[in-house]
Amino acid sequence: MEISPVMSARMLSAAAVLRFAWDLEAFTASDAMADTGLTRSTVIGLCDELLERGWLVELADARVHGSHYRKGRPARRYAFAAHRAAVVGVDAGVHTVTTQVCDLRGARLAHMRDDLVGDSPAAEERIAAIESSLEHALSTAGLTRADVECVVVGVPAPADAQGVSPAGPDGFWRNMNPDLCAHLDSQGLAALVENDANLAAIAEGAVGDGVGIDSFITLLAGERMGAGLVVDGRLLRGARGGAGESHPLDQIAGVGNADGIGALAREWALEARASGKLPVTSALMKLVDDEVTAMAVFQLAQKGDPTASEILGRLAERLARISAVLSGFLDVDRIIVAGGIAESLGPLLERASVQLRDLSHLQPPVLIASGLGTEVVTLGAIRRGITWVKEGLPSLISESPLVSRASDQGTHTATG
Repeated sequence: MEISPVMSARMLSAAAVLRFAWDLEAFTASDAMADTGLTRSTVIGLCDELLERGWLVELADARVHGSHYRKGRPARRYAFAAHRAAVVGVDAGVHTVTTQVCDLRGARLAHMRDDLVGDSPAAEERIAAIESSLEHALSTAGLTRADVECVVVGVPAPADAQGVSPAGPDGFWRNMNPDLCAHLDSQGLAALVENDANLAAIAEGAVGDGVGIDSFITLLAGERMGAGLVVDGRLLRGARGGAGESHPLDQIAGVGNADGIGALAREWALEARASGKLPVTSALMKLVDDEVTAMAVFQLAQKGDPTASEILGRLAERLARISAVLSGFLDVDRIIVAGGIAESLGPLLERASVQLRDLSHLQPPVLIASGLGTEVVTLGAIRRGITWVKEGLPSLISESPLVSRASDQGTHTATG
């Protein structure tokens, strides 16, 4: 749709009113005038148009609502129609696909988590799993694709501004992101593809341990290491989306690869069991292989198991080295270790913090376990999607079809 300069200016004004209304429970034209600097007639006209396009709903007036008002006609009251459309966040991990559907304010409407079959499913299987999870989540929310304003997918790979990932080592990155953005676009869905650690950093900065912190790093440390870098209030992405990628860890003495804390805790515990050096009375030997998880190792370490404690120490030294290198280059205040493993990391972070002090030439960052759990990537994806909608409001408003409004005892509600 081609927008004339006059229409464009009007839609910019409408977007300003809508952004003002976004997080408010209710507002009047006077409230919007004070915030936007627009005239009363302009604001009232824009509110009427936003009502007709379904972006606002009209509430009971001040008299019906019981609010105090001056003499004369009570002010009309409006609210943002958060239910007008949905934003979808997808965490397309190595082993799982998690999908969350939210309204335009981020209120959850549906949440799905599905396991992927095999260690690294083929690109076609990954696409099919994402589509299946998306359809299931939308159906649970009582929505269709037509209700979706934006889909944001987090992948364990760098992604450039167009959502494309390089092939990477052994084609891993391209398999994790088999041109998902183009595929979803071809299905009629506005899509963004972003590195999962970047989305985790967005979530931490919005609702987690990065709130109010200008410079911090979010480490996803489950199966593989990945870092979302926020410096001076800005998320760093790099020319090809590779800022914070973990492959340089191969070059750090005492680290050597990009394996995550969760993967290494499991791997080292299984190696210890297979070595033949543990007594049969060892708590680790009493577990079956499927029970050997990072959380189990950490729990045994807290109970004093010597092998589990030794693994915890190795992981703490590794994390301290990684943190020292990252913070030494970026001078951040915090490093937030995120993901499903975070809730069990307290003892490990305590040990790593002690070693980090000895490795740091500047004031060392504080190491914190994220409180956002397994949803950190999808939460970041939803936040990124809402931001995308806000940024594109002038075009989205102008392209919105007009909808009917029904009157019910003086309260007007936009439908459609």
